[in-house]
Amino acid sequence: MPVKVSAEQITAWNKELRQKSPLEITQWAIERAKVAGGNAIVSTNFRPYEAVLLHLATQAQAAIPVLWVDHGYNRPATYKHAEAIKGLLGLNLKAYLPKVTPAHRDAIDGPIPTPEDEEGLKRFSGLMKLEPFQRGMCELAPTIWITALRKVQNPNRAELDIVSADANFGSLKISPVFYLTDAEMESYLAEHKLPNEWDYFDPAKADEKRECGLHSAWGGAAAKSAS
Repeated sequence: MPVKVSAEQITAWNKELRQKSPLEITQWAIERAKVAGGNAIVSTNFRPYEAVLLHLATQAQAAIPVLWVDHGYNRPATYKHAEAIKGLLGLNLKAYLPKVTPAHRDAIDGPIPTPEDEEGLKRFSGLMKLEPFQRGMCELAPTIWITALRKVQNPNRAELDIVSADANFGSLKISPVFYLTDAEMESYLAEHKLPNEWDYFDPAKADEKRECGLHSAWGGAAAKSAS
């Protein structure tokens, strides 16, 4: 149940929320979903610092659905981290898997594409990440999608803000930690005694400076083509 709002309204919300704490923004997002007659979810990939957003989300709404695409290519440390955070925060984890296993994909299509193969990476992301994510979004049908996007992550994300309209999956996207620095994220983890994990690798990106498609204009079409 998407929230339909004008660009002017989004601009006004961003101005208002810029003065609020990440927890207040998260609480605002969940309340906004209720006002619209819908629900909020939070997405995660258990990358570094994700525990900050998951802690914020569960503080605001303990049983909030947590959408995770387990594409099957995570390293052992990331899976162990995911289990630790799930237990620590009591996550209401909703895992979505691709329609094909990593072994099947690799046997048919070969190794994961490299950063030089942009089209190959987009096909890989569509099949192994975007299609299951779209399936999760359709089933959970959130009005508000809470994300861990931050301004410092890459140039594409620097152009966004705390609140943004999402054309790919039809939700209003809220990013409570958008303006936090790495140092502030580290401080939050330390204050709340939350673990971190640095052995994370996203094969759908292949490089931290490019996008996997979740937050890019091409992502919606890639998800549909992989369905």
